[in-house]
Amino acid sequence: MQLTGNMFAQLAAELGHEISTLPDFPAEIRAPQGTLGGVSGFQVQLGSGVYTPGDKADVIVAMNAAALKVCTLSKHYHDHAIVIVDTDALTDKDLEKALYKTNNPFTELAIPETVQIVPVALTTLTKEALKDSGMDNKSILKCRNMFALGLIYWLFDEPMEKAIHLLEDKFKKKPALIAPNTKVMVDGYNYGQNLALNITQIRLEESDAANKQPGRYTSIAGNKATAWGLIAAAQKAGKHLFLGSYPITPATDILHELAARKDMNVMAVQAEDEIAGVCTAIGAAFAGDLACTTTSGPGLSLKSEAIGLAVMAELPLVIVDVQRGGPSTGLPTKTEQTDLMQALYGRNGECPAVVLAASSSANCFDFAYEACKIALENMTPVILLTDTYLANGTGLWRVPALEELPAIHPQSVPEELKGHFNPALRDKRGVRYWAFPGMEGFEHRNIGLERDAEKGTISTNPDNHEHMVLARKHKIEQIANSIPELKVIKSQITNHKSQMSGTLLVGWGSTEGHLHAAANALGCDLAQFNYISPLPRNTREVLCQYQRIVVCELNTGQFATYLRAQFPELPIEQYNEIKGQPFAVERIVNHVKK
Repeated sequence: MQLTGNMFAQLAAELGHEISTLPDFPAEIRAPQGTLGGVSGFQVQLGSGVYTPGDKADVIVAMNAAALKVCTLSKHYHDHAIVIVDTDALTDKDLEKALYKTNNPFTELAIPETVQIVPVALTTLTKEALKDSGMDNKSILKCRNMFALGLIYWLFDEPMEKAIHLLEDKFKKKPALIAPNTKVMVDGYNYGQNLALNITQIRLEESDAANKQPGRYTSIAGNKATAWGLIAAAQKAGKHLFLGSYPITPATDILHELAARKDMNVMAVQAEDEIAGVCTAIGAAFAGDLACTTTSGPGLSLKSEAIGLAVMAELPLVIVDVQRGGPSTGLPTKTEQTDLMQALYGRNGECPAVVLAASSSANCFDFAYEACKIALENMTPVILLTDTYLANGTGLWRVPALEELPAIHPQSVPEELKGHFNPALRDKRGVRYWAFPGMEGFEHRNIGLERDAEKGTISTNPDNHEHMVLARKHKIEQIANSIPELKVIKSQITNHKSQMSGTLLVGWGSTEGHLHAAANALGCDLAQFNYISPLPRNTREVLCQYQRIVVCELNTGQFATYLRAQFPELPIEQYNEIKGQPFAVERIVNHVKK
């Protein structure tokens, strides 16, 4: 189902539609097929003005009895939805696995009469389509999803020639799979076209091309966008990219993508554990590379001591934390925003680091690039927070040219310091200089112990320690002068007498699309934060303009707590969910109104 959903979303994006997707699957490597816990789903919203994957679906494809039950009990579709069901997967055995009490799932689930049930014998039709293929039964059954995909292409009136090209590209490394899957997909399309199925085809509105920047558009997942952002930054900075990492759900795709990019001067090391991953990256940063490490919440906690070393040594290091449900191994395939406090404060001592958060699958590219730029220009670790929703989901993305991206100027040591360099020397911003092993005349020792502010040697002097703590703090604070100011997304409702005109929704990271849709529905404004430490320099000025501030986040209130600490005079409310799922726009709207 993940393959099916991704291909449908990819075609929609290449046709110019805006998209937002939500892959949702169990944590088991092979969950029990046909059980409620084994349901794998992929939701996509497409068209124009798309901010989220949608609260409820207009079309559901249920490949078995368990999927039908899960979608119905969770009220995952509208009362006027189209529900396509594989009738071959409603046998007594299937119903028993999905814990039905009767042999009539539609009556038992009390599906409203307004829902249009479309029964299709997907399994039988797939077997018939491939009866002469020479494939075994197990392989044939794996092609059912392609029959369903062809049917959906017909329902949305999508061009089959482009769909076939996309499938050929998908299976180019397994050419034997191209012919059977193409035949089944085309048969699914023709099945819908020839029988019409009493369904009216859905024709999407064209996206507003006038507001789109010219260029090549495609769909991209957050993890791939993150990897490409890191590569682009290394190219722009004239550095080799080094990744020291350890596999962890849901961040592993970044490691996979970078390991395949030796052609772009990427060095990827799969270390023996999380600690070794970050320590190899610190070594690479000391040696003059653009260094990064990728992980999720449990791995970030293991890396905390080494990140403290990078803060003390003042080395550029990018740490990507793809957040997931926790604590411990928690919900490894579900999404949360619960690592914010860990990213801000989860190290010993006064240990400041920059914290950024991407807010869409596509802008994971932009903020991975920005994390590298800040790290290299300010000699500091930068923690980039994404999450499972962004990492696995996809969005419409314009492929940029390298020359369009902002310049990156690494903090290289000036030649005039040759012969008398030490690691405590700083520029006017308070940022220390970067010299590498092998640079004649710039030999130095960099340490995890406190250093003398003038000589760079070990120091235990109390006044010097306080001075250095404040110097490292100031270095992070001054970055606010070079990042964008906070912009408010104004309500599209122009009636300023609205009860919501003095209300500001506040979010950070991946909730942007849902809060944008909620703000439009409410008639209020939205402030979405991507820069968290330091905050944009105009944050207080913006927040003080509103009588009511509602901070919405997928945790128990971590960003709300952070804002209260920074601005104790402000009336900050909060709305929180910790369900392992993105927000539902409807619930945000109802809460704020109530």
